[in-house]
Amino acid sequence: MQSQQDVIIIGGGHNGLVCGAYLARAGLRTLVLERRALFGGAAVTEEFTPGFRASRFSYVMSLLHPRVIRDLELRIHGLTVLPANDLFCPLGDDDAIVFSDDTRKTQAEFARFSRHDAEIYPQFARYLEESARVVRRLLLETPVDPVRRSWRSFKRSAQLLWRERRIGDQAYRLVDLLTQSAYDYLSAWFEHDIIKTVLAYYACIGTFAGPKSPGTAYVIMHHLMGEHEGAGGWGFVRGGMGAITQAIARAGEKYGMRVLTEAPVAEVQVADGRVRGVRTVDGREFGARAVVSNVPAGTLFGRLVGAAHLPAEFMREIATFRTFSTAFKMNIAATAPPRYRAFDAARRGFAYPTYVHIAPDIDYLERAYDDAKYGWYSARPFLTPVVPTIVDDTLAPPGQHVINVFGGHAPYRLRDGASWVDEKAGLTRAALEVIEGMAPGFGAQIIGMETLVAPDLEEIVGLPQGHIFHGELSPDQLFWQRPAPHYADYRTPVRGLFQCGSSTHPGGGVSGIPGHNAAREILKDWRRL
Repeated sequence: MQSQQDVIIIGGGHNGLVCGAYLARAGLRTLVLERRALFGGAAVTEEFTPGFRASRFSYVMSLLHPRVIRDLELRIHGLTVLPANDLFCPLGDDDAIVFSDDTRKTQAEFARFSRHDAEIYPQFARYLEESARVVRRLLLETPVDPVRRSWRSFKRSAQLLWRERRIGDQAYRLVDLLTQSAYDYLSAWFEHDIIKTVLAYYACIGTFAGPKSPGTAYVIMHHLMGEHEGAGGWGFVRGGMGAITQAIARAGEKYGMRVLTEAPVAEVQVADGRVRGVRTVDGREFGARAVVSNVPAGTLFGRLVGAAHLPAEFMREIATFRTFSTAFKMNIAATAPPRYRAFDAARRGFAYPTYVHIAPDIDYLERAYDDAKYGWYSARPFLTPVVPTIVDDTLAPPGQHVINVFGGHAPYRLRDGASWVDEKAGLTRAALEVIEGMAPGFGAQIIGMETLVAPDLEEIVGLPQGHIFHGELSPDQLFWQRPAPHYADYRTPVRGLFQCGSSTHPGGGVSGIPGHNAAREILKDWRRL
């Protein structure tokens, strides 16, 4: 062995870095091995055209957990959150709707379309927030195994039930969220489709589903349940999303954590049922008492760990974990941001809409999914254009701008053997036409851009089939079944081998929660490893 560590972490994405920082803080010799020359996973800032840097993959801070921010002192290590404006949703022609954290402002917007919806919105917001509080408590729980016949499993399940004994009717609300479509869930409250669309849009972000697909109601809450008051805020990160992972790395380095880049792992070494270390592609070997994987479950168990070391039933669960993605990302350099014809600064009370959703109605969202469902990219995709350079002067030359566009749907695999090499230009045109329809003349402002489809996201940062959450956030892939029954507690069938990535509870997004939870479980087991 070239070097002996206490812990080796495979993958320098944000969860791997969070896990490593916590373990180093506990006194363990921790080494993070990152495949790319740049660590950070999907939370990185990179130049994509000369002179322009972007949050190339993940693009806004919304879920990073307050506990992680506080415990690792990320603000001291350089995390600075910049404000984003209220959500602006152009509807076509000169109309738009604004969705705000300020309930009264949102009610005033809703009232233009439905007095009923405006009046009931505060009750809906409280109802959803009460459900979100329950889920937030579960975020930091290690999933139990409710069917394993052992005293340890029984004890842990009983402890969870006791901690959540006051859940009451919230249990029924969670069943609704986990089983209903976003459209049905919202239709129980609101009567106007435009208002339903504003909220149902969240259910489609990064999900291979439409707003009328069962189970999508939960995804609304997943995107809206970040909590940052007093801990950092919601919005853009100064210096791009890479500033988050840089801050986490500095926190870990303070305690002795090391990050080694350009070190792709070829094999997790296992002997006698326990992990021994890893071997990199170039033949270096690193021994460790524990190995923690931040890479997707399918990559870990399908490529890095020999099948002989894993139960057949477990491998079947991993093989059927659904990761098919239809998300795409565009990074655009421009002389000016999109000028939406429906935006009036004087009327709206802010200078520019830095955060925008483009999807005028429910049928628009559903048709975008229909195209992908039959194996093709959306003729009119839904889009989230954001412009961080309105508030962040570190990403572009003075007076110029970076526009990040997240969109759907563009399937990982196209029908009839079509290739993204040939079809990416068509998707790019379709997306720009949608923006141009809301912001005439924007195309003439473009200096350079890149379009990243699911195969690109998989190749560059290892997202499985390009899935931004490492797998669907559906009821069959959550909590004690993420990524597989009996192994949702960050442990694996191999002793000393753990998982800390988005394939585990509670799923994707730049939250740091899987890394935090995995570190806690590793420290619990440490003496027995």
